[in-house]
This record gives sequence, C-alpha cells and structure tokens, in this order.
Amino acid sequence: MGSLTEEDLMQMVRDFHESDSSAPPPNSLSSSQPLSPPHQSKYLTLQEIIWRATDCEIEILEKVLMYLRNTETLMEPNNLKNKWVVMKLKKDGYEASLCKTSWVSSFRLSEVCQITGDYEYVDVMMKDKNNVKVTRLIVDMDFRSQFELARPTQNYKQLKDTLPTIFVGTEEKLDKIISLLCPAAKQSLKENGLRVPPWRKAKYMQSKWLSKDCKKVSINMETGIMDHKSEPQFTTTH
Repeated sequence: MGSLTEEDLMQMVRDFHESDSSAPPPNSLSSSQPLSPPHQSKYLTLQEIIWRATDCEIEILEKVLMYLRNTETLMEPNNLKNKWVVMKLKKDGYEASLCKTSWVSSFRLSEVCQITGDYEYVDVMMKDKNNVKVTRLIVDMDFRSQFELARPTQNYKQLKDTLPTIFVGTEEKLDKIISLLCPAAKQSLKENGLRVPPWRKAKYMQSKWLSKDCKKVSINMETGIMDHKSEPQFTTTH
C-alpha cells in the first residue's frame, strides 16, 4: 500500500474544491495483501480523518506547498524550515508563530525514571469571514516521521504511510490521529516481542503538540530574530 505524497495531497485539495460531497474519497491505494476487518476499519477511519479538511486547512496547506515549490533550497534541519514557513505566512498576512513545547514524562524500569522532551511546530490562528471565531491550526512540516517504528508490522506500516508528510489541522483532528496510531504502534511492538517505550504512548505523543507548557515565539519580519521572551498564549487539557 502506497503513501500519500505531496502530489496526492494537492490532488485531494483540487478534488475537495471541485466536489460538493463531504464524503471521503474512495480508497485509491492498492494493497498487496488483503486487510483484516479490524485493520481495514482503522485504515478507512484514518483516511476519513485526513480527508475531511476544512477550508482553512486547505488554504494553509496550499500556501505551504506553494512556498516549498517556489524554493530551490532544501532547508534542513526542520527548525529552519519552520521559521521560514512562519515568515512566509506572516508576509502573506496570516497570524503565524513558532510554537515550542516542553514536558517531563515518568516511567518505570528497575526504578522510576524521567525523560524530558521538547518539540517545535508552526501555529496559525485563522479568523472566520466575520472576524469573530478563531480557529487554531497546527502545521507540522515532518509529521509522518514522528510515528516511525524501527520494525513495524505491515499493518502498522500501512497506517503510518497513510499520514501526510506535512500536517495541517486542528488540535481535535491531531488528537484523533494520535488516538488511532498509538494503539496501533503498541500492537505492532507487541507482535514483534518488544516493550512499548514511553515515547510511543499517546500521552507522550500528545505532549509534542498539545503540551500545557507551550510557548509561542514571535519572529521579527525585518531581522528574522526570534523573541524567546514571549509568554504562553494558550493551554490545553491533555
């Protein structure tokens, strides 16, 4: 079963604009082996979550893909790409910021241990046509790789490969994906006789994008310098 490339995403964007139906697209990806009913259900559910994009999500995805097509330089590491996307979005009039999350997770081996984590992604606040309702969108430039396993089962690999490389969506949409992928990752690890590490559990994955300790970092458009003194502007309940 193939993965959703950026060309696939752009075709999805075009199909969404051309169709009046809210139903998800038919499964256009072929499988080299039949899927079990439970896995088939998870796969179709994941496709539906990804496919049901709002106008705001499509608008920002189109912008990001346009920025990438118009640059001849592949920016690595991703933190430079995130900063560049924020600056491009701000230049186009969007309320975009870098978001930096940090957290501490506890787990038990022979004794209780703690691991600290941190992550960075792009945040866009979208207003409706009446400038009343504000929707927060999360933009992750390297989304699929966050769900990689070293020795995945075929079932898990098919789910993971369905994820887009670039994610644009709400907290709710992201949480649904995490809630579906993390149990599948747990099952994949168990089938291979491996323990589930804390960084593969849903709570840890949620902390990457939905941590309470999340700080928005503003960027000076003239100098490109980040303001690390900015205060957290939202909290979540995860």
